[in-house]
Amino acid sequence: MILESDLSNFSSVFGPPSSGLFLSFEGVEGSGKSTQLQILEDYFKKLDRPVLRLREPGGTSFGEKLRSSILGQEKELDPLCETFVFLASRAQLLKEKILPFLENPKAIVLLDRYVDSTLVYQALAQNRSVDMIWQLHQFAPLNTLPHVTFFLDIDVETSLKRQAARGQEKDYFESRRVEFQEKLVSGYRKLAQLYPKRIVRINADQEEKLVSEAIMNILSARGRV
Repeated sequence: MILESDLSNFSSVFGPPSSGLFLSFEGVEGSGKSTQLQILEDYFKKLDRPVLRLREPGGTSFGEKLRSSILGQEKELDPLCETFVFLASRAQLLKEKILPFLENPKAIVLLDRYVDSTLVYQALAQNRSVDMIWQLHQFAPLNTLPHVTFFLDIDVETSLKRQAARGQEKDYFESRRVEFQEKLVSGYRKLAQLYPKRIVRINADQEEKLVSEAIMNILSARGRV
C-alpha cells in the first residue's frame, strides 16, 4: 500500500498548491462537515480573506451534473465506474475553480470531500486497491493535495442517528447497508494512520464548539491562522 512518503515516487510529484491555503474535510454522513466548513468560512471572511467553499462531487456546472447523476443512482455501480465519475468531477473542479483561485496567496479553499473520500468509498470499503486510486491521481491537476485534511470522526451509530434526525431521503451511498457504513468509518481511521502529516483526526462526537476549537488549534499550531 502506498504510504505518504512514497507519493513522490510517481512521475508527477504529489503536493499542495504553492500559494494560498487548501483545506479539505472528510468523514461519514452526519459528522458535521457542513457546520464546521460554515464556521471556518465565516471566520476567514471576517479577516477579509478571499474564501471559496466547494463540495465534491460538484462545484462546477459539469460536476453538479455528475453529482446528480451518481447520487440519484438506484442500481449499484461498479467501484471503478464510481471512481472515474468522481475523478472527472475533481479534475474539472481543480482546473476551473480551485487552482486559479489559489493563485492569490491570501486565498483559502474549503472543500467538502476530496481524494480521501475516493480512497475510502471506492477502494477500502469495497476491497479495491488504494494504490490504483493514487496512480490515477498522479497526473496534473489531480496530483494536488490539500495543505491540511480534517477527518471528523464519529461512529456508525452516531452517523445513522444524525441522518435520521435530518429526515432527508437517503442518497446512493447513504442507502447502503450498515456493514458498508462500518467499512467507511474503518477506512477513514486507517487513512488517518497512513497519512498523519496531512490528515488530522478530530473527535466529532462532541459539541460543535469543541470541534471548532480543535480545528482552530490545529491551524494555529501549523501557522495557518
